[in-house]
Amino acid sequence: MEECRVPSLSEFPMEDYCFENKVIQRMELLVLNTLEWKMGSITPFSYLNYFISKICGESRPKETISRAVELILAVIKEINLLEHRPSVIAVAAVLAASDNQLTRQELDVKVKLISSTNFLENEHIFSCYIVMQEIEMGKLKTPKQAFSPNSINSCFTTSSGTGSKRRLTYNDCDQNCPVKKICQ
Repeated sequence: MEECRVPSLSEFPMEDYCFENKVIQRMELLVLNTLEWKMGSITPFSYLNYFISKICGESRPKETISRAVELILAVIKEINLLEHRPSVIAVAAVLAASDNQLTRQELDVKVKLISSTNFLENEHIFSCYIVMQEIEMGKLKTPKQAFSPNSINSCFTTSSGTGSKRRLTYNDCDQNCPVKKICQ
């Protein structure tokens, strides 16, 4: 039997104690800060520098970076982002930006050079790559030059992404716990 709703924290009493939501939220943030985790969305842009260094080596041509960014922005309009992991979209964009005439076998070889483990899904990479080839050939309606290269390159001046914090919201029933509360 599956649960249809997420139970509130007050439904999990533990030996006469009920932690307030604020205390639990502070504990969670303390753990995240200690682990130096950022609370931000992971996008294909998070992976670009890594894949460009793996595929292009240390040269990192600006044209490849600019074109990969353009392809990511263009493919977002054409595919469902929930069907492909951000790393898959990023590697397909870098491959398409560096060489948009790869065969399936050549693409598989390049992907194997990037990662010996199979965390990258070749089938998804190839389908994204095909969409990006179609964008390049103008078969899809996405504009070819939507952004200037200068504005795109300014995105890559820093090596780390910026994370933003959002306030977590809880159900009202969590705020009023009937059992003894522990506060710090």
